[in-house]
Amino acid sequence: MSIISELAAVPGVIAAGEYSYRGDRFTFEGQLDEDKARMASIMCRATTMAVHMQVDMMKGLGRDCGCAPARGWVVRGARFSVCVIANVFCFVDNEAASLNEVLELMRDRVPHQEGELV
Repeated sequence: MSIISELAAVPGVIAAGEYSYRGDRFTFEGQLDEDKARMASIMCRATTMAVHMQVDMMKGLGRDCGCAPARGWVVRGARFSVCVIANVFCFVDNEAASLNEVLELMRDRVPHQEGELV
């Protein structure tokens, strides 16, 4: 079973997907239509690139902030959260899912990325 299918099967997960770092393709499973999933993959890719840039800038200042290399990010809103590790994304209903469970699954199953993203 793929990580996308595993994540989509977790109770409270709205959708899970994967995007290419080049931004030219994506796959997903869950409760999003094709257009919303495409927009989600674009948003996740753009945010991932920004997070990596910011971590690289902090590293360039000579400070060991403990966040390099960046492996992913999470945004938690009032009702929903977005979790991204490498190029895998997951949208979670905060009341119906365990964010810890989702992140543990993602950390365990998504391989570390190496080198440049693009």
